[in-house]
Amino acid sequence: MRSPGRSRTRTGADAIKHAARFRLAIEGIMPDIDGGRFVAKAQCGEPFPIEADVFCDGHDVIRAAVLWWASEDRALHEQQMAALGNDRWRATITFPDNASYAFTIIGWRDLFASWHMDTGKKIAAGQTVSLEAREGVDLLRAALAARPAPAPQDRIALRDLLGKIETTDSAGTLDLLMAGETLDLMHRAGPRTHLTRYERDIPVFVDRPRAGFSAWYELFPRSTGAGTEHGTFRTVIDRLPYVRDLGFDVLYFPPIHPIGRTNRKGRNNSLTPAPDDPGSPYAIGSTDGGHDAVHPDLGTLEDFDALVAAAHDHGLEIALDFAIQCSPDHPWIIEHPEWFDWRPDGTIKFAENPPKKYEDIVNVHFYRDAIPGLWLALREVVLFWIGHGVRIFRVDNPHTKPFPFWEWLIAEIRRTDPGVIFLAEAFTRPKVMKRLAKLGFNQSYSYFTWRDTKAGLTEYLTELTAGDARHYMRPNFFVNTPDINPYFLQSSGRPGFRIRLVLAATLGGNYGIYNGFEICEAAPVPGKEEYLDSEKYEIRDWDFDRAGHIKDDIRLINRLRADHPALQRFAALKFFNAFDDAILYYGKFDPGTGSYLLFHVLLDPHGPHDFAFEVPLWEFGLPDDAGIAVEDLLNGNRFVWQGKTHQLTLDPDDRPYAIWRLHPAGDQP
Repeated sequence: MRSPGRSRTRTGADAIKHAARFRLAIEGIMPDIDGGRFVAKAQCGEPFPIEADVFCDGHDVIRAAVLWWASEDRALHEQQMAALGNDRWRATITFPDNASYAFTIIGWRDLFASWHMDTGKKIAAGQTVSLEAREGVDLLRAALAARPAPAPQDRIALRDLLGKIETTDSAGTLDLLMAGETLDLMHRAGPRTHLTRYERDIPVFVDRPRAGFSAWYELFPRSTGAGTEHGTFRTVIDRLPYVRDLGFDVLYFPPIHPIGRTNRKGRNNSLTPAPDDPGSPYAIGSTDGGHDAVHPDLGTLEDFDALVAAAHDHGLEIALDFAIQCSPDHPWIIEHPEWFDWRPDGTIKFAENPPKKYEDIVNVHFYRDAIPGLWLALREVVLFWIGHGVRIFRVDNPHTKPFPFWEWLIAEIRRTDPGVIFLAEAFTRPKVMKRLAKLGFNQSYSYFTWRDTKAGLTEYLTELTAGDARHYMRPNFFVNTPDINPYFLQSSGRPGFRIRLVLAATLGGNYGIYNGFEICEAAPVPGKEEYLDSEKYEIRDWDFDRAGHIKDDIRLINRLRADHPALQRFAALKFFNAFDDAILYYGKFDPGTGSYLLFHVLLDPHGPHDFAFEVPLWEFGLPDDAGIAVEDLLNGNRFVWQGKTHQLTLDPDDRPYAIWRLHPAGDQP
């Protein structure tokens, strides 16, 4: 039996050895969402920067690297990090696939690099370094004998180097040891002294490209028929060339399910509908079915499948509205009364946001006897539509449903198809919006809809592109929705629509319009941000060729988005100086592809502005009096901006924006 004293001594020694293993400090990792509680978001094929503070006691040379792997196969990849100064390090990873990944950080002392640095200083000071040369040779021998062994080609190079050293004099030995090739070799092959690994693995979910770059067009399928005749999936097929030719790649529908009869809403949200009023599509469910059925007037599931296939042929994806609410006629109310709230008098509780009431809608609850049945049923609804070719879902009011449900559901769906995209329609408090993004929503509606001043746009876009939210929240800049007719559009006329289009499509990676925007539809319910004769309650007969449309602007901007990589990088945003509060002046720069774009957007839709602005010569290391080649992407002109400060006039009745491409190398395409 061991004595108590000997046992304590052994325990103490073990503790010291364990503590001594982690000599380096690794901290301040970016991105690391809430200490690893949530995953960071990346996009396959796109650069993903990782930063960390890595340092040690003393003055030795430190190295750092990122280890990363796919969660499925766990094959390890290593990417060396570059020193940024002040013990900060950075590496850029490009994840290849739409899948779950993880990474961590390692750091170590590079003894040969430290020797090389110190010996170089001594040589420069004229000191004798004969002993240092012997130490350098010992480090080479240690590298050759190290385990794990260096790569085969590096072992050969080390043997060759040691062989040369054995046959040369002391001066030749020092020359060989100090050579840059030797330093590079030992960087690869030298022992990683006091190798330290960060204490946690950090999760990353890598989305397919459309999660980060998409252009949405929203329409009501029932309004695609002739005149006010009820449209069908087949008549939507006839509209596909129109949507494609405008340059959109996502075609989004409000709910396409059967609509209830009980308490049906009439035109303009009236409580007294006419017999032929179609009702709100958000009152989901009738005797014709619920969330896994289609409205019979739209056609059949076979018709829907044909629409999805035709959309694919036109380069479009179909997005569906996932609205977790029911009409009082939904089959679930009879089949699963335990999923709903009932009042003391035995009646079902209608949806409400006091003092507003939504008599045609009832909400499910997610706890009590609704677990697990409701959760599983909703998962099956999403899987059902995935089975019919839908991989994008706009989720209605997710902030009114429990956070744990969304985290569970999105994880469940990703097990089936990691490429499914969920857009959170949550115009709510900032922390709630961000929490939903952390839980897994691939895209998020945002406050862009109400940011229409230079200060407001600059502050908000800086938060989204440079703040912590950039690691997990991808906004989708919708300029309008069936629910939101912004005050700015109500009072700005055609120039205002052009202004908001350009801002949304060039500031955002994802943006969207609701049909009618292209013809400057803005008739409001007086005093409200709502549309008069809202399509939510009636079939509209649209004339998309009426005078004053902005379809040419939409085509142009969507073409520029497709042609210029900088516009596909949401975080590649820089704001520059225009000396007028009515001018938003910004750039999208992507050095990797040589894509450098500048934008001047007039925020005042009512009158022209003449203003001075600065060409950002400093971004390219150029002095203030230098010239830079520039191309006018709207008119095709090519010339040189000489010097930093220039003058420009924008007239809202002519064109309230200007778009330029810079050619810093001086090339004129």
